[in-house]
Amino acid sequence: MLKISHLRDFQPGDGDGLFDEAPVPGSAEELACFAQLQRRLGPLYERVFPNPRAHRSLVVVPSLSMDPGFLAKIEGVAYYEERLLCLLMLLRLPQTHLIYVTSQPIGAAIIDYYLHLLPGIPGSHARRRLTLLSCHDSSPAPLTQKILERPRLMRRIREAIPDLESAHMTTFNATALERTLAVRLGVPIYAADPALNDLGTKSGSREVFKEAGLEPPDGFERLRDAADIAEALTALKRRHPALRRAVVKHEDGASGEGNAVFSYDGAPSGKALAAWVRTEVPRRLRFEAHDETWARYLAKFEEMGGIVECFIDGEDKRSPSVQCRITPVGEASLVSTHDQVLGGPSGQIFLGCTFPADRAYRLSIQEMGLRVAEVLQRRGALGRFGVDFISVRQGRRWKHYPIEINLRKGGTTHPFLMLQFLTDGTYDPATGCYYTPTGRARFYYASDNLQSALFRGLTPEDLIDIAVDYNLHFHGATQQGVVFHLIGALSQYGKLGVMCIADSHARAQELYHETVEVLHHEARRQTRARSTLYGEAAPLESEA
Repeated sequence: MLKISHLRDFQPGDGDGLFDEAPVPGSAEELACFAQLQRRLGPLYERVFPNPRAHRSLVVVPSLSMDPGFLAKIEGVAYYEERLLCLLMLLRLPQTHLIYVTSQPIGAAIIDYYLHLLPGIPGSHARRRLTLLSCHDSSPAPLTQKILERPRLMRRIREAIPDLESAHMTTFNATALERTLAVRLGVPIYAADPALNDLGTKSGSREVFKEAGLEPPDGFERLRDAADIAEALTALKRRHPALRRAVVKHEDGASGEGNAVFSYDGAPSGKALAAWVRTEVPRRLRFEAHDETWARYLAKFEEMGGIVECFIDGEDKRSPSVQCRITPVGEASLVSTHDQVLGGPSGQIFLGCTFPADRAYRLSIQEMGLRVAEVLQRRGALGRFGVDFISVRQGRRWKHYPIEINLRKGGTTHPFLMLQFLTDGTYDPATGCYYTPTGRARFYYASDNLQSALFRGLTPEDLIDIAVDYNLHFHGATQQGVVFHLIGALSQYGKLGVMCIADSHARAQELYHETVEVLHHEARRQTRARSTLYGEAAPLESEA
């Protein structure tokens, strides 16, 4: 790790001292400097954000500063840094400068693809205001850590910012690493203070829900070890004798990867229950993450803690989410609702989403999301966040259980931002729908996990050629069409992100399936050509 010497009189942005000497990470001086920087956001928000011609600079650091064990389970996770390329659409604002930093360089074809989507701005004009920087480091360490270990790279980031007073940084999530980077660059972060990150843990979420007057699934938080897990599972079964399953969750698990399900099938009643649960937990837990083991799972649980709660069953069960935002001037507002597309052994792994959520309940979860936003706003939170629910139909009504707060950007952030940037429309909280400037409703289906072994070997250039040949584009005239993301993961992992925008849910899903069919057709052509060349058997097709 980079060693930073102590400097009592350090101020954000003080020349060479920015890199040679700075407050010790986590020290009282760094916290004071960070608080000073964050106070810039309110005036910046009021002065710059409403004015499309205002000078501004945005430093994008799409670091997934999360537990490396969880991230290692996501195929192609290094390319998730590309998800925030939707922010290149801000270059449509003629006085905006954007600095985008990644672990590895992004291919020129991918950047050209996004710049081509810009409405009303020549690509050459936008490119002059875009600075792409890279650590040239493919290691699994968080991007922000890599940047901090490279003082010369930090200097280049700083030099690319025309005016610090009109600059801010955006990140996927904000941790102590991002706080240190903000102080050394001298720019604030439009995100919650890392000191508040506990509000977005599984236990913190449950506590916020209760403060907001919402009812999460019955359960226990702030658990630390196997004994706590067994005791909580036993107590839940005694409270709910008909309970069939419970879910155990790591405190900071992401996308469902830290979840495991415990079955009570065959459980005894009475005093024998506690001993039975203690014995069965290591054998019965079924993990959402592929190839997980009890030993590894328990070690991570003991490291970060977690919760146990009832597994919500139902014949008609959904997983909607609501996204909100708290501005630097303390205003809480709705952003969007989605129905999440989930997979995995018990349907807890995030695969994609449809927008907006079902009309039967979207307004209900909006109201619940705003109640959560009010609590977070009182606690001092800032920026975008999401609330995930499990919803079960009970007769003609839906029962909603809030299960998690994502105090960061998430899998629903980039598709909704892209919709806004491409269409210039507005979200109407009264209906829960999104409308173009001409009053037309727009819907989308988006996935980060379109994956097939057949896609491996397709390059970004190949994808763009296919898109051109089959007219798989977003069309400004109709404000409908297809937008790709995670393009860099395609060739190595056969993995791709797709967003399909249309005038109805049905048409958006139809467009998605048409896109998948085209990609498989072209991938099979490539496979046949490769097999002919090398005399190989074509690989078995698989898709997630």
